[in-house]
Amino acid sequence: MATIKVTANTYFQKAKILFEDKARSISQSNTKLNILLQNVSEKLHKFAENPQVREMTEHVEVLYRMVKAHINGTYQGLSSRSVGMIVLGLVYFITPVDLIPDFIPFIGYVDDMSVLIAVGKSLQTDILKFRVWENTSAM
Repeated sequence: MATIKVTANTYFQKAKILFEDKARSISQSNTKLNILLQNVSEKLHKFAENPQVREMTEHVEVLYRMVKAHINGTYQGLSSRSVGMIVLGLVYFITPVDLIPDFIPFIGYVDDMSVLIAVGKSLQTDILKFRVWENTSAM
């Protein structure tokens, strides 16, 4: 378990170095955020039937919904920092050539999953609050 945590943090730190400026730029523009969400949606559709990456897609789907609700103004519980972190993870997810290129079967998604896990862990409270809000809003 410690190895997974170290690896997730290592990939996250490298992702931050590679994509932090891009994530910051995207997170400051609703137009760019909508384009990002469209790209995320397209990649999620490719994975819809692949059980090997289902856990990763579940992480991505909640982050996607958080950003979408933030853009729409229906959810206002995200700080700029949280939006930036989510955007960083989603940008990394949609980038096919990152630390481990996605075209390498299964292994190509290990780094994506590691970055998403690190984002999820750092935003645990935000994600929990969002899910509670989402469940109560659906009633």
